Amino acid sequence: MFGGGGGLNPRKMKQMMNQMGIDLEDIDAEEVIIRTPEEELVFHDAEVQRMDAQGQQTYQVVGDPDTRPRGEAGSIEEADAGSDAEAADDAIESGFSEDDVEIVATRTGVSEAEAREALEETGDLAAAVQKLE
Repeated sequence: MFGGGGGLNPRKMKQMMNQMGIDLEDIDAEEVIIRTPEEELVFHDAEVQRMDAQGQQTYQVVGDPDTRPRGEAGSIEEADAGSDAEAADDAIESGFSEDDVEIVATRTGVSEAEAREALEETGDLAAAVQKLE
């Protein structure tokens, strides 16, 4: 399409893309999760670009994903279904939502109780993840 492209410098390539109405934007993403019926692909520190071409947006994700089966999170949620009221009370008392606790637990591979404890000690999501890693 671009006549070989091997000898094309990046500035010339960008100029050609602008002429064709293609806009490229880097997105500073911390994490990208792609869910399929069977598994989740989790990209940490992925390079993400959004390309706008003729009104159509296309996203490109570059990185090495961690793969995990979809059933993992579902079985935990089903087992904890009876304790939702207690969890909501704990979240109100600690100031952190269940989503915060789940993020820390998932990122570090510890139990939700350990994740909640780390959040309470550090007072910050990122600091709790660092402490547990």
